[in-house]
Amino acid sequence: MKAPDQGLFGPGSVTWQLHADPMMWVGGIRALYLQALHPRAVRGVMQNSDFREDAWGRLIRTADFVGTLTYGTTEAAEAKGAKVRRIHRLLRATDPRTGEIYGIDEPELLLWVHCAEIDSYLRVLLRSGLPLTGAQADRYVDEQRESARLVGLDPADIPATVAALGAYFTCVRGQLAAGPEALDVDDFLRDPPVPAPLTPARALFWRRVAALAYDSLPPWAHELYGRPAPPAAVVDRRLRTAGSLLRAVPARLRRRLPPGHVNKAMARLGKGSRPTPYKLRRLAAILDGPGRAQQR
Repeated sequence: MKAPDQGLFGPGSVTWQLHADPMMWVGGIRALYLQALHPRAVRGVMQNSDFREDAWGRLIRTADFVGTLTYGTTEAAEAKGAKVRRIHRLLRATDPRTGEIYGIDEPELLLWVHCAEIDSYLRVLLRSGLPLTGAQADRYVDEQRESARLVGLDPADIPATVAALGAYFTCVRGQLAAGPEALDVDDFLRDPPVPAPLTPARALFWRRVAALAYDSLPPWAHELYGRPAPPAAVVDRRLRTAGSLLRAVPARLRRRLPPGHVNKAMARLGKGSRPTPYKLRRLAAILDGPGRAQQR
């Protein structure tokens, strides 16, 4: 009998374990803050989407894209990537200062979006207490080059380690600025419009999550936005507290939330494919080797 399709990554990958963590939502909002600091990239989003009117839909679609690439079949992931590439090829943005018209699928723009997203997921998960070794962090960055391929990038041009990812941000810093579009994103994320019944939830939950995502940005990003953040130690403590609270919610309940990719993967591959942080320890022994595993 043919073995079930494990998808692009499979249960043995670091990606499989990490992307089921509830702190990914905080990482996703951090990524929006970070991505908005590239004027050409954020301009492409703002000129080609109804971000202000449908930001929730955009977040859900992003979660669906990441979930499909992580837990869907190979066919579903490839189809999702082909759809994104097809849409991106059709879209253009205009620089209001120079009048330049450019495609939003320029490799440098796709690379920025990818790196900001992967850095945000990884930093939030690490700082919130997920048991991840250095080798596993590198493996995660390397695995995500497959996601970059699906949006139209050459994996050979994508950072493959945490150090390479950091070097990329150092190189691109001179191109970043908190322009009008970035400030619009900042204003929206701090105070998004919601239906009247959800106003209390916005004050109680969303603003705290958005503030935590913003505070977890690197100091240079705070400088660009012009808003200070608490000391890193304070942010780390808040991230660990949030991580502990969210991870205390039983995974079987969290997996019922849409779009339900993890449950679908478990139905396809069996209960042994269930993602859990505890499996990271077993992966650590494989990635680090028996000697280093014993030292821990």
